[in-house]
Amino acid sequence: MALPIVAIVGRPNVGKSSLFNSLSRQRTSIVDPTPGVTRDRISTICELDDVYFELVDTGGVGIVDRDDLSEHVERQIHFAMDRAHLILFVVDAREGLSPLDRETADLLRRHQHAERVRLIANKVDEPHLDEGIGEFVRLGFGEALCVSAIHGLGRSRLQELILDSVRDVSDDVPADPAIKIALVGKRNVGKSTFINALAGEERVIVSEIPGTTRDSVDVRFEKDGRTIVAIDTAGVRKKSKLADDVEFYASTRATKSIRRADVVLFLIDATEPVGHVDKRLASLIAMEYKPCILVLNKWDMVKGRASADDYGDYLTKIMPEIDYAPVAFTSAIDHRNVYGTIDLASELFKQSQTRVTTGVLNAALQEALAANAPKAKRGRKAPKFFYTAQVSVQPPTIILFVNGPDLVTENYERFLRNRFRERLPFDEIPIRLVFKARRQEKRDA
Repeated sequence: MALPIVAIVGRPNVGKSSLFNSLSRQRTSIVDPTPGVTRDRISTICELDDVYFELVDTGGVGIVDRDDLSEHVERQIHFAMDRAHLILFVVDAREGLSPLDRETADLLRRHQHAERVRLIANKVDEPHLDEGIGEFVRLGFGEALCVSAIHGLGRSRLQELILDSVRDVSDDVPADPAIKIALVGKRNVGKSTFINALAGEERVIVSEIPGTTRDSVDVRFEKDGRTIVAIDTAGVRKKSKLADDVEFYASTRATKSIRRADVVLFLIDATEPVGHVDKRLASLIAMEYKPCILVLNKWDMVKGRASADDYGDYLTKIMPEIDYAPVAFTSAIDHRNVYGTIDLASELFKQSQTRVTTGVLNAALQEALAANAPKAKRGRKAPKFFYTAQVSVQPPTIILFVNGPDLVTENYERFLRNRFRERLPFDEIPIRLVFKARRQEKRDA
């Protein structure tokens, strides 16, 4: 049985996202005074007294979206309500009863969700505010529970309400994800279409409008008996073109998603040349030492104009910092090679967890030194390597003991990394090399 679902609904600017973050104890959903920031269904797994449930944040009911996505937002709200075991209908105690509150109440009754609804009056952070919440009784869902999501007031009572509603629904314990995969790329490369293909449903909004996705959305799905989390992120654009704080927060969350992912799917629009934003993302992925797949999406639209090998060579030349990354050719809209790309991601994750013995590592080092011995540069002595060992995984981290770490040039470090990648089972993932000083022992007299 799936986990019980608790959905948060209400009109814009009542603090739904703040309540979501308060209950989940993490800053997942973007909070901003701009109406209509949340568009997709944002969800996370929560636990209270060993009871697990899925908490879902939704877009604002009745929002007039500036990108004409209101219909898509409403459809995501309906998806959430239809599946929810408990619906938290949030109203604003400061502003009082509004026409959109009545519209939301009518929506809930029209879809026969009344028995699952609990009324929550948010922003009750001053004593006098709870005196005016009686008017919300007219919505037809009983007395409102007073909370302040920002200050945490009333949270324990709300948690008790949730527990009472979901405790007997399921005693399932969610499986830890076998792998977390982040989808990144510039705007309109098809990340959301790719996610929906994996989920088998319209899990996130897909639109031709650039910048549709704002939050980072975690989507759990099963493959080959394993739980996988795919993280849909906002499309990245040049910092100089960020329109407002919402786009800034969205871009920041995309960066954080790279850091918490096990593997990154770097989506690139095959119909367009690689640009500045793509190169910046490549540098960020390389700096974080993340296994990465270069996903050439919309390949069906350019197939025949250039060969896969030619395109692969082009990407290696223009983004050399991630030259280790394999290339996958996909058409997300047709579901072509979508699951094959996930299989490849699993292989890269397995590589990143691999450990090799010290003997194998030192043999690889000696082969590299024999093929290309380090030379002295600019009047300085040449570095002398003693031995090497792997100290961690994800990424594989190799310490090389040398007489002087500063004697190792960037070119020679690159040479060693490439030779290790050829010789060791790390041919498609980043390797971190750490040079550590060790004094050369005196020879016996």
